[in-house]
Amino acid sequence: MFAVVRTGGKQYRVHPGDKIVVEKLDGNAGDKVTLGDILLAGDGGNLQKTDGLTVAAEIVAQAKADKVTVFKKRRRHNYRRKKGHRQQHTILKIVAIGDHKAEKKATAKAEAAPAKASAKPAAPAKEKGGITPAEGAGDIAGKPTESPAPADEAKANPPAQSVDAPPKASGKKSTGGAKAAKASSTQNAAPAKGGAKKTPKK
Repeated sequence: MFAVVRTGGKQYRVHPGDKIVVEKLDGNAGDKVTLGDILLAGDGGNLQKTDGLTVAAEIVAQAKADKVTVFKKRRRHNYRRKKGHRQQHTILKIVAIGDHKAEKKATAKAEAAPAKASAKPAAPAKEKGGITPAEGAGDIAGKPTESPAPADEAKANPPAQSVDAPPKASGKKSTGGAKAAKASSTQNAAPAKGGAKKTPKK
C-alpha cells in the first residue's frame, strides 16, 4: 500500500518501511509521529478513501542539510556580505499506513545456514613431508624420489686440474674459412669514389 502525504509544504509518496527526509519536526529520536494530511492512498492500481486515514512514522534522527553560502555584493559601493546556512531536517521511518504495517524481511542468517550445509567437505590436509595422513598410515609412505647424483663415479668425481698446467689447444687453426670470408667481402664491396681520373682533352 502507498500514500501521498504532505508535510512542510512538500509532498512525499511513501510505503510502509520507507525512510524520508522532511522539514524539521519537533521531537527526539525514537518518538512517534502521526501524519494526518493524506492527499492520496491506494493499493496497487486501486485507490482508497483518505477520510480518517493516517500515516504512523518514527523519528530516526534530527539532521542538517549541506551548507549553502549566501554572498551579496554591490559594486562600486564597497559592499560585501557573506553568510552560511544549513537547513534543519528530520529523518522519518514510515511504520504503517492505516492498518497496513511494514513486512518484516527474512534475516540473512537464516538464508546463509542451508548454503553452508550444502558446501562440499574440504580435501584432506597434507603434512609437512608432502604426504596425506592416509598415505602415512599405510605400508607405503609417499612416493620414492630419484637420486640426483649420477650413477657413474667418474662423472661424479672428475680429476682436479692443476693451476699451473697450460690449457690444451682446441685443434688446428682453420685458414681456409678466413680466406673465403675475405674473398666474399671484397666481391660485394662498392667501388671507391676516387678511382680512375679522367684525363682532360687537349
